[in-house]
Amino acid sequence: MSQDNSENKEKDSINEDIATNNENETTSEPEAGIPSAEELTEEEKLREELAKEKDKFLRLFAEFENYKKRTSKERIELFKTANQEVLVALLPVMDDFDRALAEIVKTEDEVLLKGVELIHNKFRDTLKSKGLEQVELKAGDNFDADFAEAITQIPAPSEELKGKIVDVVEKGYKLGDKIIRFPKVVLGN
Repeated sequence: MSQDNSENKEKDSINEDIATNNENETTSEPEAGIPSAEELTEEEKLREELAKEKDKFLRLFAEFENYKKRTSKERIELFKTANQEVLVALLPVMDDFDRALAEIVKTEDEVLLKGVELIHNKFRDTLKSKGLEQVELKAGDNFDADFAEAITQIPAPSEELKGKIVDVVEKGYKLGDKIIRFPKVVLGN
């Protein structure tokens, strides 16, 4: 029986120690899930830093997207106008063809006229396929300095031609949306 008493006392002592430890643990530590003041400020700092880094990333990404769009647009423009020098050099040849055709029409040689017309049309179509377009202006149109170059002014032959184009001396051409040679016109005074 004394052995049973000693075992009971030992068990009681162990139970008291466990109860005391449980009480100490619950009173000395804060409740789980509620951070301390130091942890809160650390967490806030980390959130702010994360927000700053996200903002930097988004700005950098947007800047890169703008760069890609800009370089793509520049590349397309370069391809459109890559042959501009060659086309500008061929414009006087086109003018000579136009003048020759106008003089050949005055002759009665239809075979010569037909041959020159074929060559002229082929040459014009080849230039057109490379993106060259004629700036359409004719006598009686309003003058716009953005699309034509006035080389002189003459007294207008009629009242409705005052301040308007009287004659187109040299045709103008554009490559895509860019005018590579302005038409030269005569204005009515």
